Amino acid sequence: MNSTRLLQEVNFKTALSGGPGGQHVNKTETKVILEWEVAASQAISAEQIEMLLHKLKNNINKEGVLQMNSTQTRSQHKNKRLVVERFLNLIKTSLQPKKKRKPTRPSKAAKLKRLKKKKINSDKKANRRKPDF
Repeated sequence: MNSTRLLQEVNFKTALSGGPGGQHVNKTETKVILEWEVAASQAISAEQIEMLLHKLKNNINKEGVLQMNSTQTRSQHKNKRLVVERFLNLIKTSLQPKKKRKPTRPSKAAKLKRLKKKKINSDKKANRRKPDF
Protein backbone atom coordinates (compact mmCIF):
# COMPACT_ATOMS: atom_id res chain seq x y z
CA MET A 1 0.00 0.00 0.00
CA ASN A 2 1.44 3.33 -1.10
CA SER A 3 0.21 6.00 1.32
CA THR A 4 1.15 9.00 -0.84
CA ARG A 5 -0.76 7.58 -3.81
CA LEU A 6 -3.65 6.79 -1.51
CA LEU A 7 -3.77 10.35 -0.18
CA GLN A 8 -3.94 11.71 -3.74
CA GLU A 9 -7.32 9.97 -4.13
CA VAL A 10 -8.73 11.53 -0.94
CA ASN A 11 -11.01 14.59 -0.96
CA PHE A 12 -11.14 16.99 1.97
CA LYS A 13 -14.08 19.17 2.97
CA THR A 14 -14.35 21.65 5.82
CA ALA A 15 -17.34 22.58 7.93
CA LEU A 16 -18.24 24.51 11.04
CA SER A 17 -17.11 22.57 14.06
CA GLY A 18 -18.72 22.14 17.43
CA GLY A 19 -15.42 21.42 19.17
CA PRO A 20 -13.34 23.64 21.46
CA GLY A 21 -12.74 27.28 20.55
CA GLY A 22 -15.52 29.49 21.90
CA GLN A 23 -16.74 32.17 19.48
CA HIS A 24 -13.90 31.25 17.13
CA VAL A 25 -15.78 28.03 16.31
CA ASN A 26 -18.82 29.91 15.07
CA LYS A 27 -16.78 31.87 12.51
CA THR A 28 -14.25 29.40 11.08
CA GLU A 29 -14.53 25.99 9.48
CA THR A 30 -12.22 23.86 11.62
CA LYS A 31 -13.96 20.51 11.11
CA VAL A 32 -12.21 18.44 8.44
CA ILE A 33 -14.09 15.71 6.55
CA LEU A 34 -12.09 13.11 4.62
CA GLU A 35 -13.84 11.29 1.76
CA TRP A 36 -12.39 8.36 -0.19
CA GLU A 37 -14.14 6.33 -2.87
CA VAL A 38 -12.99 2.79 -2.07
CA ALA A 39 -14.09 0.94 -5.22
CA ALA A 40 -12.52 3.50 -7.60
CA SER A 41 -9.10 3.39 -5.94
CA GLN A 42 -6.03 2.89 -8.13
CA ALA A 43 -3.60 2.84 -5.18
CA ILE A 44 -4.55 -0.65 -4.01
CA SER A 45 -5.26 -3.96 -5.74
CA ALA A 46 -8.69 -5.41 -6.50
CA GLU A 47 -8.34 -8.04 -3.76
CA GLN A 48 -7.49 -5.34 -1.22
CA ILE A 49 -10.52 -3.31 -2.35
CA GLU A 50 -12.77 -6.35 -1.77
CA MET A 51 -11.20 -6.89 1.66
CA LEU A 52 -11.76 -3.24 2.61
CA LEU A 53 -15.35 -3.25 1.33
CA HIS A 54 -16.04 -6.29 3.50
CA LYS A 55 -14.21 -5.18 6.66
CA LEU A 56 -15.29 -1.52 6.57
CA LYS A 57 -18.88 -2.06 5.41
CA ASN A 58 -20.22 -0.18 8.46
CA ASN A 59 -18.03 2.85 7.69
CA ILE A 60 -18.81 3.03 3.95
CA ASN A 61 -22.00 4.69 2.72
CA LYS A 62 -24.32 3.52 -0.10
CA GLU A 63 -22.27 5.36 -2.74
CA GLY A 64 -19.14 3.43 -1.71
CA VAL A 65 -17.47 6.41 -0.04
CA LEU A 66 -15.56 6.11 3.21
CA GLN A 67 -16.05 9.23 5.33
CA MET A 68 -14.08 10.24 8.41
CA ASN A 69 -13.97 13.56 10.24
CA SER A 70 -12.05 15.31 12.97
CA THR A 71 -13.15 18.13 15.27
CA GLN A 72 -10.67 17.58 18.10
CA THR A 73 -8.65 20.80 17.86
CA ARG A 74 -9.24 24.47 17.09
CA SER A 75 -6.91 24.30 14.11
CA GLN A 76 -8.04 23.09 10.69
CA HIS A 77 -4.47 21.97 9.87
CA LYS A 78 -4.19 19.86 13.03
CA ASN A 79 -7.60 18.32 12.39
CA LYS A 80 -6.54 17.47 8.84
CA ARG A 81 -3.35 15.81 10.11
CA LEU A 82 -5.32 13.86 12.73
CA VAL A 83 -7.93 12.60 10.27
CA VAL A 84 -5.20 11.55 7.78
CA GLU A 85 -3.37 9.61 10.51
CA ARG A 86 -6.59 7.87 11.55
CA PHE A 87 -7.44 7.09 7.91
CA LEU A 88 -4.03 5.56 7.14
CA ASN A 89 -4.09 3.57 10.38
CA LEU A 90 -7.59 2.25 9.59
CA ILE A 91 -6.57 1.16 6.08
CA LYS A 92 -3.35 -0.43 7.34
CA THR A 93 -5.07 -2.43 10.07
CA SER A 94 -7.94 -3.46 7.78
CA LEU A 95 -5.54 -4.85 5.16
CA GLN A 96 -3.69 -7.07 7.64
CA PRO A 97 -4.71 -10.70 7.21
CA LYS A 98 -6.58 -12.28 10.10
CA LYS A 99 -4.47 -14.65 12.17
CA LYS A 100 -5.49 -18.28 11.97
CA ARG A 101 -6.70 -19.65 15.29
CA LYS A 102 -4.63 -22.42 16.81
CA PRO A 103 -6.94 -24.90 18.51
CA THR A 104 -5.90 -25.57 22.10
CA ARG A 105 -6.98 -28.05 24.77
CA PRO A 106 -7.44 -27.44 28.46
CA SER A 107 -4.59 -28.70 30.63
CA LYS A 108 -5.00 -31.63 33.01
CA ALA A 109 -4.82 -29.25 35.99
CA ALA A 110 -7.58 -27.08 34.49
CA LYS A 111 -9.80 -30.13 33.97
CA LEU A 112 -9.26 -31.30 37.56
CA LYS A 113 -9.95 -27.80 38.90
CA ARG A 114 -13.21 -27.64 36.93
CA LEU A 115 -14.32 -31.08 38.15
CA LYS A 116 -13.43 -30.20 41.76
CA LYS A 117 -15.49 -26.99 41.57
CA LYS A 118 -18.33 -28.94 39.99
CA LYS A 119 -18.26 -31.50 42.83
CA ILE A 120 -18.30 -28.69 45.45
CA ASN A 121 -21.35 -27.10 43.79
CA SER A 122 -23.07 -30.49 43.55
CA ASP A 123 -22.52 -31.16 47.26
CA LYS A 124 -23.71 -27.66 48.16
CA LYS A 125 -26.97 -28.18 46.28
CA ALA A 126 -27.39 -31.71 47.60
CA ASN A 127 -27.28 -30.33 51.15
CA ARG A 128 -30.20 -28.02 50.32
CA ARG A 129 -32.53 -30.93 49.50
CA LYS A 130 -34.96 -32.40 51.99
CA PRO A 131 -33.56 -35.54 53.60
CA ASP A 132 -34.82 -38.98 52.56
CA PHE A 133 -36.13 -41.09 55.48
